[in-house]
Parts: sequence; C-alpha cells; structure tokens
Amino acid sequence: MELGTPGGFRDELNALVVAGKKRGTAGLLDEYRTEGEEIEHVGERLVVVDDVGERVVDIVVTGVEICRFGEVSWGFADSEGEGFRSVEEWREGHARYWGAQGIEVDPDTRIMCLSFRVAD
Repeated sequence: MELGTPGGFRDELNALVVAGKKRGTAGLLDEYRTEGEEIEHVGERLVVVDDVGERVVDIVVTGVEICRFGEVSWGFADSEGEGFRSVEEWREGHARYWGAQGIEVDPDTRIMCLSFRVAD
C-alpha cells in the first residue's frame, strides 16, 4: 500500500502509521474500479511501502466503509492522524489533495474509508 504521493508527504504519512497515530486512510472508489483493484477486507494484512517499494510496516485492516465524501464522519477523519481539527477541514484538505491530481470531488463522490492497525 502506497500512502499519499511520493516524497516528503509519503514519508510523513508512513511515519504516522509506524507511530500508531494514523489508523485510517481514504481512497476514491472510482480509482479502485479504474485500476481493477479489489477493495480490502477486514482481517487482510497489507504492507505499507516507501517511494521505492520497500516495506515500512505491516498493517491489518480493521474496517472498510464506502460512503459519500460529504458523509465521512469526524471519527474516521480524526483516525487519519494528520492533525485535522474538524471533518470540514478534512474535506477541504482531501479535496485539495485530489484536485492537485486533477480529480474533482463533490459531496456525492464515493469514498472508501479504510481503518487499520499496525500488525503484531
């Protein structure tokens, strides 16, 4: 699993996972479909990798929820561990992130909310 975009941002997110502060990540459901990837399932073990594909940490999926962007809960947003102070700030940050990649999101955009913990 690659988090964020390559470089400093990915390093920051990976460090949050290793520290146990980041316990969730959001993805666009359309990206799963476009890339032909299956949605993760509870109990699945994943490897978080760095920019060159090297293992950083193993995680275990603890929850999967598909919802609309406008319906993401504060509980999930906070679980991302990135310092958001409200779900509105989370939405603004994620809209900017995806917008920078040329993907516009709106309140009805389908999001996959993945919860996890660092594997034992």
